[in-house]
Amino acid sequence: MNRKAIRRVPLEKFFDLKVDFAFKQLFGSEKNKKITIVFLNAVLKLTGRDTIKEVTFIQQELGGEYQDDKQSRLDILVKTQNGDFINVEIQLSNQQDMTKRTLYYWAKMYESQLVRGMGYSELRPTITINICNFTMFKDKKDYHSTYHLYDDSTFSRLMPEEDVLEIHFIEMNKFITLWHEEKLDALNDILIRWLLLLGMVDGRKKKVYAEIYRELEELAMKDENLRAAFDTWEEISQSPETILAYQSRLKYILDEEARYIDGINKGREQGLEQGRKQAQIELVKKLLKRHEPIEEIMDLLDISREEIERIKCLNLPHE
Repeated sequence: MNRKAIRRVPLEKFFDLKVDFAFKQLFGSEKNKKITIVFLNAVLKLTGRDTIKEVTFIQQELGGEYQDDKQSRLDILVKTQNGDFINVEIQLSNQQDMTKRTLYYWAKMYESQLVRGMGYSELRPTITINICNFTMFKDKKDYHSTYHLYDDSTFSRLMPEEDVLEIHFIEMNKFITLWHEEKLDALNDILIRWLLLLGMVDGRKKKVYAEIYRELEELAMKDENLRAAFDTWEEISQSPETILAYQSRLKYILDEEARYIDGINKGREQGLEQGRKQAQIELVKKLLKRHEPIEEIMDLLDISREEIERIKCLNLPHE
């Protein structure tokens, strides 16, 4: 491949691939299937899974059995040539529910395989890959963690022959930190290349890491799949239709994040206010018990006579 710039649009125009809409545009379409397969193999290499040669994109919505059951729309769901199911979820902001959501998605996918007349022995391994733009495990330095079913005492796998449950967490903030510390070798690790692709743009901060782009530019000269991904990324980042959809989705995610944070702050403020009120009540009770004049309590605590009388009534024994 001749050396030439892989970019034909300004860096700031590239979509943040950690936004689920953009991620699905690149990795969730039939025309980009080869890119998807290469990416999945790069992730699953850590656990020694069989190489994926073919995938089928399947319905992304996991419906409930009953009308009022919760509906779950997955980012990417594929079935491999072996019949294994793989779900890839990309999460830009932390809603503090990723672990439980992951287990719910896994359970729904595993259960959805079972059809009338099918035996339980026919259920296939189900794998969930979570790419998180936040810290999941504060006590772990590794950016890529995997989980299976183990015996508590011997740590032997419950089903070593199939490993029907496998969950991956990739923490992008840890990954970017390690890359800046020059502790990652993108030349010899294919997953690092793909994660650099995901980490180059930060839509929340409206920031592009030009230094990551420069490294990707070098790597893409030697990696045709990475080059193809870059070309597709550039293409979707220029389409007027996808630009509008991407901006709308990013705004929605950031608005939801702001509402979530605002809710936490309001809850914290309410908790503090309730704590202050309770402390004031206890102090009034003590002063009343010492027979301090109500006027002095009013001046000392800047509290109304009505409120003191109300607290006083709380202390009266019930008939």
